[in-house]
Amino acid sequence: MTNFIIIAVVVLIVGLALGYIIRQKKQGAKCIGCPHSKSCGSKNCSCGH
Repeated sequence: MTNFIIIAVVVLIVGLALGYIIRQKKQGAKCIGCPHSKSCGSKNCSCGH
């Protein structure tokens, strides 16, 4: 029973992380986590902010 709970929690965390990444990409973020990713023109987000 404990293994099932641990696996369910890990799957939930991975699913939420993937959902966040997909949402950010749909909103136009170039690199996830950079506060300037939507306004930065470069593809690798090395815009010096």
